[in-house]
Order: sequence, then structure tokens, then C-alpha cells
Amino acid sequence: MGSVTSSMAAKFAFFPPNPPSYKITQDEVTKRLSMTDVPQRENVDVLKLPTRRGQEIVAIYVRNPLASLTVLYSHGNAADLGQMYELFAELSAHLRVNLMGLSEGHL
Repeated sequence: MGSVTSSMAAKFAFFPPNPPSYKITQDEVTKRLSMTDVPQRENVDVLKLPTRRGQEIVAIYVRNPLASLTVLYSHGNAADLGQMYELFAELSAHLRVNLMGLSEGHL
């Protein structure tokens, strides 16, 4: 019984939402990237970071003017940046840090 339970739990616990909870759009004039379905904030940059293997990692960078440190946050497998967006903004504000949140594979 234990292996059935653990395999069922793994199916639900380790896969990001499909489809993703957001899409990436680009402003035609400024070329700035943004995420759909999340609040737009002036202090958040959406980035596509190229890897040496030719893939891209989507990241958000939350700037805090009071920050002297930057936290690199790689979220768990069962979420995506759209779901983590508000948490990242809150962590940045409450901890007074810049925060870089990473997500691989959701484009």
C-alpha cells in the first residue's frame, strides 16, 4: 500500500501546473517582458535567461530600494512563477531584499 500512496503523491507533488498559470508577453515598443494573470508591478522585471545548452530559464527579479542583499529563490517542482509571484513580492518587501525567482521550462 505504501508504494501506491507514494507513487500517487509523486504524480501530484512534483509536476508544475499544465498549462502554466501565466504567459510571457513582450511590449512591442519597449521590448520589456511581462507576465499575464499576475498584478503588474514597476519593481518587477521578467527575464528569459539563456543556458549553455540552448534553453531558456524564465526568471522574475523583484527590486527593493531598501535592499543591500539579493536572494536567489528556486521554487519547488509543484509550482510555477505565476503561483509564486505574490510570495516573491511579499518576501522582498518584508525582508527588505531584492529577490530573483527562477523557473525552468515554462515559456
